[in-house]
Amino acid sequence: MITISTATGRRSKLFAGLIFGLLLVLWGTYYFRFAHPVGTGPAGPSVNPEAFAKPWTTRSVLLVGIGDSVTAGFGAGDGYAYFERLIKNPPDEFADMRGCCLTAVLPNLSFTNISASGSTSLQHTRIILAQLKMQPSNVLGLVVMTTGGNDLIHNYGKGPAREGAMYGATYAQAKPWIDQFETRLTVMVQEINGKFLGGCHIFLANIYDPTDGVGDIQVTGLPAWPEGLLIHQAYNRIIADCARKNSFVHLVDIHEVFLGHGLHCTHFWCSHYDWGDPHYWYHDNLEDPNERGYDAIRRQFLNAMIPVFTPHLNFSNLGV
Repeated sequence: MITISTATGRRSKLFAGLIFGLLLVLWGTYYFRFAHPVGTGPAGPSVNPEAFAKPWTTRSVLLVGIGDSVTAGFGAGDGYAYFERLIKNPPDEFADMRGCCLTAVLPNLSFTNISASGSTSLQHTRIILAQLKMQPSNVLGLVVMTTGGNDLIHNYGKGPAREGAMYGATYAQAKPWIDQFETRLTVMVQEINGKFLGGCHIFLANIYDPTDGVGDIQVTGLPAWPEGLLIHQAYNRIIADCARKNSFVHLVDIHEVFLGHGLHCTHFWCSHYDWGDPHYWYHDNLEDPNERGYDAIRRQFLNAMIPVFTPHLNFSNLGV
């Protein structure tokens, strides 16, 4: 009886171990492949509150939002898109960001947002010409802009690749469209600058990558795009070059900040894994941020603005 009981006990333990192992494998498969935990609390780089202790300028400043759904704030609740959070803090603002907004440092601020969800860089050229009015010489322009992302992601591989909807294109096929984007972006920033007789600063964001630099967009159910990252990188080089070549254009690097917060946010073995915040910053549609993502974008825009408007200050912790 003792031998039989011992054997039965061992079999029970073995069975329990197998069940536990199976459940662990199932949990791991779900968590590391399908789960995209959003997390809570602040997201993105720190912003030094000392930069908001005194006004940046007493001039009349017009803040203009130009671009696609990222600047339009698609998916964010009222007051929580990056454009809105640049202007003023929401009532439940995070402790580290209270008072860190443009109304605190620009006493004569007005604003307008002419961005449009779903729009491409081809449409942004027309929007700038049609909707951005000439401003008098006493107004300083403060422009925040996201453009080019929809050129890449549309039309999700549902039809042949074309300019403004390049998904699935080879690099060789996309090269003429990439060159046209470079020309178009140069025209856009010159047109914007020309609308402000009193000068302007354009804060131009680059394009984030929901695959965290891996390029495996097919894990979402979309068609594989072998040369997608090459085209994406070409667009971001053009955006960086535009800022380098035009003194009134300033790069806002949201691509770097978002790495590790896309499809591979839970993959601790990936090079961009964020041990401090291993969470997903994208909306359900993949191409827009969620509210934590918008928080990170707001912070990155402010960190780009601070050295432009307060060059006399020297902060060691302005974020990245």
